[in-house]
Amino acid sequence: MRWLRYSAPGVDETYGMVEGDRIREVRGTPFDQWEPTGRMHDLAAVTVAVPFMPRTFYAAGLNYARHIREAAERRGEVPNLPAKPDMGYRAVNALIAHDAPVIIPSDATRIHYEGEIAVVIGKTARHLSEAEALSCVLGYTIGNDVSERNWQRSDRTFWRAKNTDTFKPMGPWIETDLDLDAAETTVRLNGEVTIRFRTNDMLFGIATFISAMTRYLTLHPGDVIWMGTDGTSPDLKPGDVVEVEISGIGTLRNPFIGEAT
Repeated sequence: MRWLRYSAPGVDETYGMVEGDRIREVRGTPFDQWEPTGRMHDLAAVTVAVPFMPRTFYAAGLNYARHIREAAERRGEVPNLPAKPDMGYRAVNALIAHDAPVIIPSDATRIHYEGEIAVVIGKTARHLSEAEALSCVLGYTIGNDVSERNWQRSDRTFWRAKNTDTFKPMGPWIETDLDLDAAETTVRLNGEVTIRFRTNDMLFGIATFISAMTRYLTLHPGDVIWMGTDGTSPDLKPGDVVEVEISGIGTLRNPFIGEAT
């Protein structure tokens, strides 16, 4: 099932189930009770919204080996693979929807994409074993963890580098039925493939992260966990368009534009 959050002429933001090129409107949310309203909409005629606004926005750090190795090589360092899951946070203010523009600040000098699978929590979870961990997952969506690399090195935290407004595209919808082992992530820049990798080829898998996290904190419906990326990105510029496709989910597409001065 694919859950889309959208608006349409005469329809405030609501949820619907994507059925081919049509949307079946529902009353309620995928995190609670819901029922069909009986109305249908053409997918091409609606405005896609961020699939949900997370209660807490988690992001896995350094979770793919090639990403770590390539970054270390650029810096002339020896790669240092993490020995355990490492979780960070991102800011909800940075979230934007499919097709919404990422705005490159006028003083930004090195903008990169990071195509990621995002795990949508659907049930309250605490003290889950790895075997139980996926029981709290509602589904999956796609994220693009946009970063300003020079800010990332110069700031003590990632407050600008990762959390500037519009730096976190997410969508287009929530997919509840996904074969993780079969999923492949493909990133395209202006229509050309720049990287392709097995989505589940992580150093620490989703179940490992959820189990480790719920040892110390409670996950709630509407929380999201971005799982990291593989490979490296070229420097982006205004006018570029980045597409992150995950097979079995769909494609998240966003243009990059310069900040108005």
